Amino acid sequence: MTQETFRALVLTQQDKDTRYAFQNLTLDALPEGDVLVNVAYSSLNYKDGLAVTGKGKVVRKFPMVPGIDFSGVVAKSDSKDFKVGDEVVLTGWGVGESHWGGFAQKARVNSEWLTRLPRGLDLEQAMAIGTAGFTAMLSVMALEDRGLKPGDGPVVVTGAAGGVGSVAVALLAKLGYTITASTGRAELRDYLETLGANEFIGRQDLGRDAKPLEKETWAGAIDTVGGQTLATVLSQMRYGGTVVACGLAGGTALETTVFPFILRGVALLGIDSVMCEAKRRKRAWSRLAADLPPDRLSKMTHKIGLSEIPRLADSILKGQVRGRVVVDVNATPS
Repeated sequence: MTQETFRALVLTQQDKDTRYAFQNLTLDALPEGDVLVNVAYSSLNYKDGLAVTGKGKVVRKFPMVPGIDFSGVVAKSDSKDFKVGDEVVLTGWGVGESHWGGFAQKARVNSEWLTRLPRGLDLEQAMAIGTAGFTAMLSVMALEDRGLKPGDGPVVVTGAAGGVGSVAVALLAKLGYTITASTGRAELRDYLETLGANEFIGRQDLGRDAKPLEKETWAGAIDTVGGQTLATVLSQMRYGGTVVACGLAGGTALETTVFPFILRGVALLGIDSVMCEAKRRKRAWSRLAADLPPDRLSKMTHKIGLSEIPRLADSILKGQVRGRVVVDVNATPS
């Protein structure tokens, strides 16, 4: 009897070099878990770029199927919480890092990692949002929980043309905030305007040495860059302002002073989308279904197949990928 096979992008390591290959695997190759999912879509995130290229210590063990998120349909379930035919989405939980992820046509995972697809989204839209969009929603929720309201003043979004930044701009615009988009790609200003950005500031204007305190400018900030950009944003916050940090594209070090915190009462909040608890995770996905305009989501998204992932993995690390990349894992290989 012939075993069912599925296609996957598999990473291996040889002499500390990460290598990829497309393989046809059988179900018994999958790791343990109580739910088997027929994967429909995944997405390409910054962390996936690090994994596929081997330029970051993302993968914890080899061989590994990368892909830190996916959406699909339950094919088999030993869990009381999910049944065959349920549409589900998964982001985080170490999938694509320590447990095989979404760059495959099948995935077997632990049921507690899954979220039921919220009403108002289809499987492709869920991965147009993906980990990046989920992180953006958590960031917006953090600003709201801190009390920020649209009338309080402008919100700056750094790395605005990337995946997290694009969704953050679209969400903030829908909610009525005034948004300044920071990007190093002036040619993408029209794109960011279509998502709802009101003003623009160059990457170099924030990625520079800053005084301990500069002119009070921002009521809120969503920073996807880190490093010097984050330090400069902190120095420019208005009294009582809130900065949400959710990325490190510009570096992991943070050289700042205590002055924004003790003289202006600025709050710096961190966002971790990987281990986010289930109740907040469900709330974030419900908010995304309600607050992210589908037309703006489609403007920031393009779709590829599995075979195109290696080509774009390096590009996303260089900041050359606009918005969101959906991976159709069942597309016919080119």
